[in-house]
Amino acid sequence: MSAGIILMARPDADNLVDDVIAQAKRAHQLGVTQVWLPQQQNYDAIALAALVGAAVPGLGVGTSVVPINPRHPLIVASLAQTAQAAAHGNFSLGLGLGARLMERPAFGTDWPNTITRLREHLTILASVFDTGGVDFHGSELSASPSWPVQVPGGTPIPVYVAAMGPKALRVTGELADGTLPYLAGPRTIEEFIVPEISKAATRAGRPAPRVIAAVPVLLSDDVEDARAAAAQQLSFYEAIPSYRNVIAREGLASVVDLAAIGPEESVARQLRRYRDAGATDIIVSPLDRSVSVDREALWRLTAAL
Repeated sequence: MSAGIILMARPDADNLVDDVIAQAKRAHQLGVTQVWLPQQQNYDAIALAALVGAAVPGLGVGTSVVPINPRHPLIVASLAQTAQAAAHGNFSLGLGLGARLMERPAFGTDWPNTITRLREHLTILASVFDTGGVDFHGSELSASPSWPVQVPGGTPIPVYVAAMGPKALRVTGELADGTLPYLAGPRTIEEFIVPEISKAATRAGRPAPRVIAAVPVLLSDDVEDARAAAAQQLSFYEAIPSYRNVIAREGLASVVDLAAIGPEESVARQLRRYRDAGATDIIVSPLDRSVSVDREALWRLTAAL
């Protein structure tokens, strides 16, 4: 099982790019082999991944995750290939279906047919990455550019989707390299996600998909206080249907029970349960992103996994 960690700029950073690059360099020095960058509404994760990948040779860098709905796949393809060329083959593209709860107020519109858009988005990306061209006309998306669409040094690109529902997992198994679910516990991974995506990949004649489990983590000797802090951050997800379904499938009373909380040894044991459930990789997603948090402790833990 390989492991990576989510990186975000410190709250007091004077320059977001400089800060994330500095963190990535130090994490790599401590043995971290993969960092993942979340898409936010202020910066672009793929562009930041390109800068980190160029600045820290040998470090794997990926996005976790870029929502597909506001972005045409030709734009995503050009960004991703540029990032791959900058990272010299160490970039991974993580995509997500997005959440209507967040997208509606932000963009003033809805994209209701998400699964069809996902299939068409992945189909266009695959054509660009695999053949260097695309001529696709779907019900949600079309792409038939007359200009070059391939970036020298920009392929191949592993593509992962934050898929957790049965339809999304089937499309992901058929057209992508794996899934990177967030808040999907070991039971859900073993009994549902791994079988569903593996069946779809086998039917499509694709290699076994990677299952990259993103897990919220909070290192603390005071577990009770840490759980209360985790609840403040994670309760938001209980309002999103896809996450409610995952929590229910896991059979837990609260979303907080899906976080790995406690001292380092305890958290490491909790994370290894995902390996035993069939996850091929772990992404450590820090819940405490304050100025004072000991980031290096999490980086050492990630390297040790």
